[in-house]
Amino acid sequence: MDRVRGQKRRRRNVQNVYAASASGSKVKEEPKDESPSIKNDIHLYTKCSGNFGSGFTISAKTFEYICSLVKDDMMGRPTCFNKRGEPMSLYDQVAVALRRLASGEPAAHPVEESSDVTWRFVEAMEKSGLKHIKWPSTETDMKAIKSRFEKLNGLPNCCGVIHATHFNLCTASSSTEPSLDQSMVMQAIVDPAMKFMDVCAGWPGSMHESLIFEHSKFKELCDMGDRLRGKKLRLSKGVEIREYILGSSGYPMLPYLIVPYEGNDELLTDAEAKFNKVHFATRAVAMRALWKLKETWKIINGIVQEPDRHRLPSIILVCCILHNIVIDMEDKEDKLHRLPSITYAHHDEGSNQLICGAVDEKGIALRENLSRYLAETRRLT
Repeated sequence: MDRVRGQKRRRRNVQNVYAASASGSKVKEEPKDESPSIKNDIHLYTKCSGNFGSGFTISAKTFEYICSLVKDDMMGRPTCFNKRGEPMSLYDQVAVALRRLASGEPAAHPVEESSDVTWRFVEAMEKSGLKHIKWPSTETDMKAIKSRFEKLNGLPNCCGVIHATHFNLCTASSSTEPSLDQSMVMQAIVDPAMKFMDVCAGWPGSMHESLIFEHSKFKELCDMGDRLRGKKLRLSKGVEIREYILGSSGYPMLPYLIVPYEGNDELLTDAEAKFNKVHFATRAVAMRALWKLKETWKIINGIVQEPDRHRLPSIILVCCILHNIVIDMEDKEDKLHRLPSITYAHHDEGSNQLICGAVDEKGIALRENLSRYLAETRRLT
């Protein structure tokens, strides 16, 4: 996990960014009887095999696994006590943290400072959970991702979708209507199962997606040949296409990043218009993932209050880790594509996307080959 307190000094416009990023045994102790609210949730957890409880959207099995991830770090710290001066068990601390992250509200907990328990959990999960956000490390893993993308909408050799979303901040001087200057941006690359493969959070809300991408570790790795350099795929008539990801018009057209054609359908050829429809339908995977992230972990949905501002990049990263864990352990494939149709505004209200306009000739050639391939395959089906 990279934790960055600013970029290189020559990049003055991003010098003060605080960012968190990732490019990538069951607990047996019984919880103590802390209070009715915690006791009821723990009781549901220990007695039921279904959902953890009314305040949670994860199963008991997932809760146990999360506890196992943070156990060593959290229990190795000074003991945390409730209002009655009694030590809190690991289960109680994790339950308090998960409720705080899922509800977005401190609520009535048997702890003087629920935010302290939550921050303890966030720090522990940052250390132990990053393995759940990773770029595919083997050819077999990447081949499976490309195969699923092709099954979704027909795009061959596609390795992911890149997208960005804003998180609103509230300061003492803020107006009731948040602006981009009072927000923080996360860039994410998503696979066809809506899992995050690469995330970077903490950029100022006023920064354009193309500038965030320009300064991202992912672009650096791509330019060095450490990302998206797998086998080329041979199409009909001897045409070969390299690995690539999809992005909106807010990103530059690069040899490995393909954006849609500009213009209304009336100004495009039939092949170009069809390509744009497939392109948007495939990018919807990322939009749905970001919508699901914010809907599940409401601490990052809406307006984040001043006290959590400097911790927000880490909180966002941990919510992404939890998002992936839930999918790995609970979500079935047939559920992932039954979410409502999500547009950009649903997960990022109040932000207006700007067109980047930068193009690379190799990217244009790849898009043309994909467009012709889609037109040809649709004629044959």
